[in-house]
Amino acid sequence: MFKENQIKLGIAPIGWTNDDMPELGGENTFEQCISEMALAGFSGSEVGNKYPRDIDQLKKALALRNLQIASAWFSAFLTTKPLDETAADFIIHRDFLYEMGAKVIVVSEQGHSIQGLMDVPLFTNKPVFSEEEWTKLVDGLHYLGGLAAEKDMKIVYHHHMGTGVQTTEEIDKLMMLTDPTLVSLLFDSGHLVFSGEDPLTILKKYLPRIKHVHLKDIRQDVVDRVKRNGLSFLQAVKEGAFTVPGDGGIDFSEMFTTIAGSDYQGWFVVEAEQDPVKANPFEYALKARQYIKEKSGL
Repeated sequence: MFKENQIKLGIAPIGWTNDDMPELGGENTFEQCISEMALAGFSGSEVGNKYPRDIDQLKKALALRNLQIASAWFSAFLTTKPLDETAADFIIHRDFLYEMGAKVIVVSEQGHSIQGLMDVPLFTNKPVFSEEEWTKLVDGLHYLGGLAAEKDMKIVYHHHMGTGVQTTEEIDKLMMLTDPTLVSLLFDSGHLVFSGEDPLTILKKYLPRIKHVHLKDIRQDVVDRVKRNGLSFLQAVKEGAFTVPGDGGIDFSEMFTTIAGSDYQGWFVVEAEQDPVKANPFEYALKARQYIKEKSGL
């Protein structure tokens, strides 16, 4: 289905240890995490909070397991803080990823975000940007995109639950207002379905601008309970709203076919923040790897 060397398969460390809730997987070490990734058949990873920031140390640990760094999350505050503050942090982040060989930088606007707030209902308190904030966001992303281009890298914008860019309408607006040469899109199946969007519509509409893919599944019964009971994003994670491809309700077959027939070249990163006590990360990594092989041939 896929052309040779079209896709690299990675998995995010958030299934082993959670960045937003360190108590989830606090007992799992960095070495266990990357060893189990490799053992499950993945060739890359994004960067988690337990990963060493010493470049030589990290490179050595990954090389021993034949793993690469695909990217890493960057929290932007373009709507709420001076651009200089976000840019200074971004340059440090960019340079680290550049040294690790990554080609894309995952950017998500966290101004007014509720994704990290434990007791704020996800669906009723979602932030909505004003026109002034949209202007700040777009201008800021163009600036960050220019900084990335200095290293021949791209920023990929992560639409995300609990933020100002979550819905189809908001993604459409972001794509309309931004320069395609400076701002690309990250496609995340799980966040789109969680929000109530049609992932195939987004995929087909913006495929030429999609430069990074997160493969995330959801448990629809949990999502329904999150809406019904007014739970927060973090509570949804603890309840098990997310899971790996092949374990939830999303059929990835047409997504794989669509991407295989395109010019997309880059990473598929399995990502499913779960409580590792309830969902053994190695077991779920194996489950995801088997499902991807069955559905895509990768």
